[in-house]
Amino acid sequence: MSEGITAINEKVREQAETIRRLRNAVHSVIIGQDYLVDRLLIGLITNNHILVEGVPGLAKTLSVRTLAACVSARFQRIQFTPDLLPADIIGTLIYNPKEGTFTTRKGPIFSNIILADEINRAPPKVQSALLEAMQERQVTIGGQTHPLPQPFMVMATQNPIEQEGTYPLPEAQVDRFMLKLVVTYPSRQEELRILEEMAVTDKEFSVSPVADPDLVLQLRTLLDHIYVDDKIKDYVLNIVFATRQPEDFGLPISQFIRYGASPRASIYLTLAAKAHAFLHGRGYVVPQDVKSMAHDVLRHRILVSYEAEAEEVSSEHIIDRILDTIPVP
Repeated sequence: MSEGITAINEKVREQAETIRRLRNAVHSVIIGQDYLVDRLLIGLITNNHILVEGVPGLAKTLSVRTLAACVSARFQRIQFTPDLLPADIIGTLIYNPKEGTFTTRKGPIFSNIILADEINRAPPKVQSALLEAMQERQVTIGGQTHPLPQPFMVMATQNPIEQEGTYPLPEAQVDRFMLKLVVTYPSRQEELRILEEMAVTDKEFSVSPVADPDLVLQLRTLLDHIYVDDKIKDYVLNIVFATRQPEDFGLPISQFIRYGASPRASIYLTLAAKAHAFLHGRGYVVPQDVKSMAHDVLRHRILVSYEAEAEEVSSEHIIDRILDTIPVP
């Protein structure tokens, strides 16, 4: 077993230069936002999707566009609006009256990296069409099934302000996102650099590719072999089960939890911890990898009760209590 771990560790270290070049390429355009950039990389190499919440102007669009350019991937930004239709995303059939035939016109979903901007502004049918494509990795147009290209990742954004005229995502649909990120303002020093570089009338953003989609698929294959010890698996399960039966772990917080995390949480927390280890050049998972990803995986999977809302107890507070209580292996 130790020989296997050593071999995996060596392979991960060999790819550490690829990760470093990807990070540097993104940061050649994006100032700061290390948290967002790393989580985007985690979403890309784990073959999963990300939901981002943050006020406008925090470089969310620019970050995902830059990442797509760095890996030579096809990028598409979809602005979600109340009048958007499912066909505007997945495509439709076009009738040719001269020949009496239908041809398929594929929608913007047929790209490698999708930015679903302000997803909560579109009606439920449109949200469902996108989320079905995310889950099934295919769409059906006119009775014919079309597989989506690989790699395929969706980064959806939600604006935490101006909730009028929005259609909040149902919990079952939010659960399909591997991570929910909360992006905050840059530091004063970072914003000074942003001001110095961006306060011009004509700013062009260009980045040279440092990888390609085939390399991303290779990284995913290597990620699957990262070692997770049984004690780490138990640690993950303890954290997730503590959101469902907190009293079993000596946590007096059951009155604050309406529904705990689903089984997807166990899968995604393990997968995210493996990716976090990968980004830090390790072929094995340590407890800190799990703790580092716990908030991003769980914050949208714990539904708080009315009592929690009345006492201003958020899912973030509940996760903090759980991580402080569950013994670290």
